[in-house]
Amino acid sequence: MAIPAARPVLLVHAGAWDMPEAERGPHRAACTAALQAGWAALLRGARAVDAVEQAIAVMEGDAAVNAGTGSVLTREGWVEMDAGIMDGATQQVGALMGLRTACHPIRVARSLLGAEHVLLGGSAAEQAVRDGGHATQAPEAFITARERARLAAWQADAARRAPGGCFGPRAPSGAQPADTVGAVALDMQGRLAAGLSTGGACGKPSGRVGDAPIPGCGYWADEEVAVACTGWGESILRVGLARHAADLARSAGAEAGARGSVSVLAQRVGGLGGLILLRRDGTHACAFNTPRMARGWMQQGMTGPAADA
Repeated sequence: MAIPAARPVLLVHAGAWDMPEAERGPHRAACTAALQAGWAALLRGARAVDAVEQAIAVMEGDAAVNAGTGSVLTREGWVEMDAGIMDGATQQVGALMGLRTACHPIRVARSLLGAEHVLLGGSAAEQAVRDGGHATQAPEAFITARERARLAAWQADAARRAPGGCFGPRAPSGAQPADTVGAVALDMQGRLAAGLSTGGACGKPSGRVGDAPIPGCGYWADEEVAVACTGWGESILRVGLARHAADLARSAGAEAGARGSVSVLAQRVGGLGGLILLRRDGTHACAFNTPRMARGWMQQGMTGPAADA
């Protein structure tokens, strides 16, 4: 049965946290550039999954955000990047963990849609980069002065380095960067898609994986709803936030799905974060429980402001 034509919609986010004043403009600019790239793809008739890839790849190339070029550092001082993408029309997933050389992890994840193995880490993830001929650079080229300074501040905070997990025995505050980037899209054929890309958490142990590459946790897309999350990955994993939001939005609507699931994140596990959500009928919503969240949207030629609060 043919899928009826739809009016395209694109939402992006560049993280939920208490952004300092100096970070706000660059995060808004990253969202704006991502929207322009993804929207152009949709207007050309591209699939939703391609628009998501395009939007996220733009943010991966922007050092202002925690993905690709601007990724945070592990406690050993290296970048390890995660990404995931999901095509709602086919339920295909592509995801990678711990990449050190890929300039655009989301493009590598996109290349795994339909592959035999779709969630790869370590040497298998790096092999996928090489096999696909994806753009690479040396691991040290991803290390920025800003992230060296952030890691030094993290190392100086003994409480956060205490036993009890990546962040120590207490949960991170909204003041700590959690700017995973993400996008959700609806194309002209009514297909949905969602994706995420991130450098993870500053000071994480090598090999730590958060919600970003895990379908149903950091992102989700099916024939009716697409969701992309951001925030404290450990808490998002514990409630399966993206799938929870999608299920709620199916029955209660976009706004209720977004707000209700973020409330569950806070109430059940004390989690911090946010999400963008899009339904096949074109309705969409954003919710977060941190002081700010960078995000923006485009629909029917109209642009929602790339905002941070």
